[in-house]
Amino acid sequence: MANLRWLEAALPLGIIAGMLCVMGNGQYFIHKAVRGRPKHIGNDGWDVAMERRDKKIVESCNAS
Repeated sequence: MANLRWLEAALPLGIIAGMLCVMGNGQYFIHKAVRGRPKHIGNDGWDVAMERRDKKIVESCNAS
């Protein structure tokens, strides 16, 4: 019976790991449903502003 002490910790650790996975996947799917694309890791305000700028430049080049 002494060899199964690790089993006492396995169940709570499994529950915690499972909940972390559920929360992470939940955020991914909610963001994808709202925005229509997955979230880019590490994007900050500057990156978002540059994406908007690039999109405007491409649209203006395609329009002319």
